[in-house]
Amino acid sequence: MPGLLFNLTEKHSVANCFIAELRNINVQKDRMRFRRNLERIGEVLAYELSRTLRYKEAEIETPLGAAVTALPSQRIVLGTILRAGLPLHQGLLNYFDHADNAFVSAYRRQHKDGSFTIQLDYISTPDLGNSVLILADPMLATGASVNLALKEMMRFGVPATVHIVTVIASVAGIEAVRSQHPEAHIWAGAIDEELTAKAYIVPGLGDAGDLAYGEKR
Repeated sequence: MPGLLFNLTEKHSVANCFIAELRNINVQKDRMRFRRNLERIGEVLAYELSRTLRYKEAEIETPLGAAVTALPSQRIVLGTILRAGLPLHQGLLNYFDHADNAFVSAYRRQHKDGSFTIQLDYISTPDLGNSVLILADPMLATGASVNLALKEMMRFGVPATVHIVTVIASVAGIEAVRSQHPEAHIWAGAIDEELTAKAYIVPGLGDAGDLAYGEKR
């Protein structure tokens, strides 16, 4: 059964303000605000995603008695692709604060002809077997980084459910992930139609990693 595709901007909410500021070339000059807006989108998408989890009833002791509430019953692992994914990861962690965490180091290796390959350096992860894996990558452009990260992460156990959380996705990136992981659920802040020859999303927002932490050499 194909995974869910959630586009946050299809529902009018205050999250539109956060995405607008992330895209705004003038607001982008404030790195702290850029990182905070990535974090905010992570928080909003964490809430939306939480509606799809399994829950079980638990009795909580209060100073005046007992209250019955429903709490998530599955083990959650929050994964992120370094470095741009860190603020988005933090937003997810703010809400899924009992989750385990995984980190993937991956980057684009540019070739002289303008093409690129994805280089993966290392993975730090707990056992993923039968977990709910939530992988954060703020820009889902070609989908190559996410596909490679998921392929390598599966060596550490097969999750019960896979969720991809991104701020801006391209149509091509979504299709690429769906081609290899049709069961994965994709949670996007916004979806853009165009992907350039150099694999940049248009209108997009630019390089999320550089905008959050400064240009890399």
